Amino acid sequence: MSAEATNPGAPLRKRGRPRIDLRRLGRVALLGPVSRDRLPDAIGHVAEAHRAHHPDADLTILRRAYVLAESSHRGQMRKSGEPYITHPLAVTLILAELGAETTTLTASLLHDTVEDTDVTLDQVREEFGDEVCYLVDGVTKLEKVDYGAAAEPETFRKMLVATGNDVRVMSIKLADRLHNMRTLGVMRPEKQARIAKVTHEVLIPLAERLGVQALKTELEDLVFAILQPREYERTQALIAAWADAQDPLTDIADSVRTTLREAGISAEVLIRPRHVVSVHRVRAKRGEMRGTDFGRLLVLVGDDADCYAVLGELHTCFTPVISEFKDFIAAPKFNLYQSLHTAVVGPEGAVAEVLIRTHRMHKVAEAGVVALGNPYTQDGSTAAHQTEPADGERADPTRPGWLSRLLDWQESATDSDTFWTTLRADLAQDREITVFRTDGGTLGLPAGASCVDAAYAQYGEEAHGCIGARVNGRLATLSTVLNDGDTVQLLLAQDGSSGPSPEWLDHARTPAARIAITAWLDTHPEAAQGPHGSRPDTPRPQTQPADEAANGRGRAGGRAPSVAVDTPGAQVRLAGCCTPVPPDAIIGFTVRGGAVTVHREECPAVGRMRTLGRAAVGARWNDQGEWSGAADYRVTLVAESFGRPRLLADLTEAIATAEAAIVAATVEPPSEQRVRHTYTLQLPDAAGLPGLMRAMRDVPGVYDVSRAQQPAATG
Repeated sequence: MSAEATNPGAPLRKRGRPRIDLRRLGRVALLGPVSRDRLPDAIGHVAEAHRAHHPDADLTILRRAYVLAESSHRGQMRKSGEPYITHPLAVTLILAELGAETTTLTASLLHDTVEDTDVTLDQVREEFGDEVCYLVDGVTKLEKVDYGAAAEPETFRKMLVATGNDVRVMSIKLADRLHNMRTLGVMRPEKQARIAKVTHEVLIPLAERLGVQALKTELEDLVFAILQPREYERTQALIAAWADAQDPLTDIADSVRTTLREAGISAEVLIRPRHVVSVHRVRAKRGEMRGTDFGRLLVLVGDDADCYAVLGELHTCFTPVISEFKDFIAAPKFNLYQSLHTAVVGPEGAVAEVLIRTHRMHKVAEAGVVALGNPYTQDGSTAAHQTEPADGERADPTRPGWLSRLLDWQESATDSDTFWTTLRADLAQDREITVFRTDGGTLGLPAGASCVDAAYAQYGEEAHGCIGARVNGRLATLSTVLNDGDTVQLLLAQDGSSGPSPEWLDHARTPAARIAITAWLDTHPEAAQGPHGSRPDTPRPQTQPADEAANGRGRAGGRAPSVAVDTPGAQVRLAGCCTPVPPDAIIGFTVRGGAVTVHREECPAVGRMRTLGRAAVGARWNDQGEWSGAADYRVTLVAESFGRPRLLADLTEAIATAEAAIVAATVEPPSEQRVRHTYTLQLPDAAGLPGLMRAMRDVPGVYDVSRAQQPAATG
């Protein structure tokens, strides 16, 4: 069965309008040019749909575009046997019914000319201007001859970059894929499955993010029919069985109309059937289907205030299901969607979901960015020319945060496979949260993002030095998952010696963070000691050449501890697992990259390295006997305590009184009323360490303070 035959309907088409016979249009297209004073019959449907949204549109440019497209594609046939011109006509009709402006429709008619005919971009530019040329170029595929297996991912990269400057590029691509999916049945089953899979993983999420729900829902149903044919047929049969039964939504809709009319609210109440995939999801969630599960009520009103008036009447006159209420008007979704969602109990106990929105909101909910007209003119008009800002950047009011982030990280993903894999993973994250920065700014992040993601979103590569965070004013680990509305403050190391841990990759959800962390670890092999390297919540221990350590360079605010090792010229680092300071007895081991990591002799890592047969490297403190005031020392302490109010404040006060600076801190969740605090501290005087530990033990509730003995990798 072809994809076109399994198409559950064309939700874009107005009720009552007959389905267009593309074969007839193809025959008309082959009749040749017509008189210059009227449009060719073949695009009469396009003109009718376009004028419905833009009554004053000048159709002259559409005629010229059609004549060029028809003449250049003449003689080419689709695999379905139709003249090729039927494809750009169908794509353009889809966009016209969504309300696209004239420039988009012109580019849509020409979108395959440069790719499949002898027409060049220069010709398109000369005949139709820079804007149409840009859109056509944006959707033109890269040649497999030049790119081989990388042609598809690099084509998508090219289109996404072009979309960053003009979202209409992706609108044309989505309509193009929709028509191809409608007629996919002529392809071999394996090719159908491959195209459907890419559509599912890339184009449907893009349609969702751009708010083009009308395209997204039909694409979902077509993909469902190909990738899960049995479930598709089962769901279709379920819908057909309920179609003959009395629809309980009809009675509820009548009651809602009566209620709103008596309240003096002018509203249109419609029954909106669910599409096939939506029914499948409801059945998977609820099991047994109810009659009201096959559709929802849609209430359309004139303005925002009427939306809330309708909501008030429904919640007053019907029993509301409070858990189903969502306000996407006050807090729009990241894809421009606005609506009030609620559910009410009807006269006989049936629960009906209700969507309340203005007519304008409904248009945007269906067509997304396409409904905004030309986003690069202030009034959304169809002007084909606009003034470029002086810096060459196009001010795009429709470019959402997710697209900006995508464009940023794709620059770092130079490898096609990395880009393709990361793109699909990124698009699979279909929900966004907003977190607030302490400077008043905001960060848009995918749901499930952690403080690691926030750090790279705010600071870019400077986030390599992130050593901690405060979430809603409280110290938090970098692995902390952020919630919508959280306030986050990222804490950066001041000395530049910190770097990301391999464990950060376990907590990074955004491609930008993962790519940046991976790149840093690739250039710092000594840091990637294995899955149990430095904890993501502590700063990476100092790494510096031995001669620099001897001269006391490398830390802001004072000299670093000076360590001499028996391997001349080797880089020396103080182990983060045990944070040695003078006068600790120390010993070194060579790790990957030739660096020497210095541990306290009682550190558990020393025993493991000796068990593995690693040769020890002699290490000793320089300037012994002259520690006081000579250097800044880092040490990690673990405080074990019973939980009580103000414990954290009292501990940090004790640390500050001892003139120690907190570099990083973590507080583990309480267990049996006991709490573990881990502090990485910078001391001006190593001789003050015993006194600091005594002061911390004296804090009420603290029953032990010890030097950290964290697990460390063997390198």
